[in-house]
Amino acid sequence: MTVMEQRGAYRPAPPPAWQPRTDPAPLLPDAEPYRVLGTETAAGADPELLRRLYAELVRGRRYNAQATALTKQGRLAVYPSSTGQEACEVAAALVLEERDWLFPSYRDTLAVVARGVDPVEALTLLRGDWHTGYDPHEHRVAPLSTPLATQLPHAVGLAHAARLKGDDVVALAMVGDGGTSEGDFHEALNFAAVWQAPVVFLVQNNGFAISVPLAKQTAAPSLAHKAVGYGMPGRLVDGNDAAAVHEVLADAVRRARAAGGPTLVEAVTYRVEAHTNADDATRYRGDAEVETWKQHDPIALLERELTGRGLLDEAGVEAARQDAETLAASLRARMNENPALDPMDLFAHVYAEPTPQLIEQREQLRAELAAEAESEGAQR
Repeated sequence: MTVMEQRGAYRPAPPPAWQPRTDPAPLLPDAEPYRVLGTETAAGADPELLRRLYAELVRGRRYNAQATALTKQGRLAVYPSSTGQEACEVAAALVLEERDWLFPSYRDTLAVVARGVDPVEALTLLRGDWHTGYDPHEHRVAPLSTPLATQLPHAVGLAHAARLKGDDVVALAMVGDGGTSEGDFHEALNFAAVWQAPVVFLVQNNGFAISVPLAKQTAAPSLAHKAVGYGMPGRLVDGNDAAAVHEVLADAVRRARAAGGPTLVEAVTYRVEAHTNADDATRYRGDAEVETWKQHDPIALLERELTGRGLLDEAGVEAARQDAETLAASLRARMNENPALDPMDLFAHVYAEPTPQLIEQREQLRAELAAEAESEGAQR
């Protein structure tokens, strides 16, 4: 007698006809990146918003240039420039309300500054002084994340917790195309969709994960298509079109705030400069490719739109440049000041209540520093 022939044996009924849990059609991204500038849609864009975006883009470009120069001067240990990606950075900061949270990656210092964080404090991590140089709660900005995509599950957790508490909060998490190959990316999207968490994922597809081109990272039609597999909408946008990025992100934030769940936005852009000052980009891409993308510069695109519609004149252009120079001069002067560093700060902000081991290590260092100071005093 077989198991299935025994009395009371479980005999499964024929399965019902399979039905998808979610209609995939509304979740699919457009075939081409969404654009505003240079199209009929631009006529309906808010002129004040466009001018503000332009001013922030110009400030952001100068900020990137100054930070890169500080790296070459030894004032920063490393700087991952976002030159060419300023539209994504600025739009991400401007679409959020004060109560919302931004979760940046290490390349998103410009978004952090545009959100209101002090420029020097935003660069403290890259200077090597602290793990983060600003109070995350002050501006609702999480620490810059150097490990790829680890900030995404944190964003989902915060957004889900806020929803459970009844807080009207949206989290916007930024990540590069390389980060979409990390497990944290997939885990975050899955949890966000299952929980319908009020979170927006912004993928800045700048073409390379350090030296690995997108074609060697994924065979998907686009990174935005990955959203469908988790049951959330995917949006594809021209990442150099500041007005388009702002509109798409604003729509996603409104949807999340209205309990519509998460959205994955892929902004197609380009990393004009090297991965960091330690990278030689000429080993994996040609100058012609970079020059082609420079013809699609986010500042030039917006400036052309504004001047063509009579919304920006030479005085406005010069005012934006002068404001950017003021920012750069302040950053340069403040970063050229040697910070006062206390070795005992190693033990600050590690735990709310220091562990016995941490206390022991702290006292050991304190004794060593005291002995060193006494020895130096005796030699004088």
